[in-house]
Amino acid sequence: MLIEQTLEKLNAMKLLGMAKALRQWLDQPKNKTLTPTDVVGLLADAEWIYRDNRKLELRLKKAKLKQPACIEDIDYAHARGLSKAVVLDLASSRWVQSHQNIILTGPTGIGKSWLACALGQKACRDGFSVTYRRSTRLFDELGQARADGTYPHVLRRLAKAQVLIIDDFGIEPLAGAQRRDLLEVVEDRHKLASTIITSQLQPEFWHAAIGDATIADAICDRVVHAAHRIKLGGESIRKKEAIANGKKSAK
Repeated sequence: MLIEQTLEKLNAMKLLGMAKALRQWLDQPKNKTLTPTDVVGLLADAEWIYRDNRKLELRLKKAKLKQPACIEDIDYAHARGLSKAVVLDLASSRWVQSHQNIILTGPTGIGKSWLACALGQKACRDGFSVTYRRSTRLFDELGQARADGTYPHVLRRLAKAQVLIIDDFGIEPLAGAQRRDLLEVVEDRHKLASTIITSQLQPEFWHAAIGDATIADAICDRVVHAAHRIKLGGESIRKKEAIANGKKSAK
């Protein structure tokens, strides 16, 4: 009865990891006698791990990453110009601590979005907040915010993300409001937070996509000059996987 009361109190105090560990410990056969200090240490460790995992779950949920990618699953065998040494260096998340950016470029289907999500997921695991947006959805969100009066709030929310992923940038030329929105976003983050941008266009062609030379200069100055640039090439991974899956179905 005393144990049940203790478990109820632990749950009431939101010490859920400790309560779960105590229940598991009670249900297991005891190979050796633990001192009170040992038991308290085990329960404290369990609560710490539970809370740490819960925080990670919340960061990943808020990030809304497009794909369930992780650094450990990156395919280096596919010839696309991806350096394992570069990726392992970025996997340390030092670039986030230093408020640096990453630019991933290359043709469609080469894995830019997947790699961006993998780096974002690793940043979440390292304790950083991450936000993912496709560029078109980002501009739609900012346009709607301007219309309903929440524009400053949305800008502040984007600025708070320690890593902002802007996926598929430059798939179509920006309108006047969109290029000004992008400038606001990158200006708020300049030297304060990190941004990952994926694009089929190399940065030297971004001016044409942005559409205004002055604003394009301002955006590129804030993004490109403090960025790790990864240029991918080769055969489309998506196409290769589709062909492989087709052959398996035929068998």
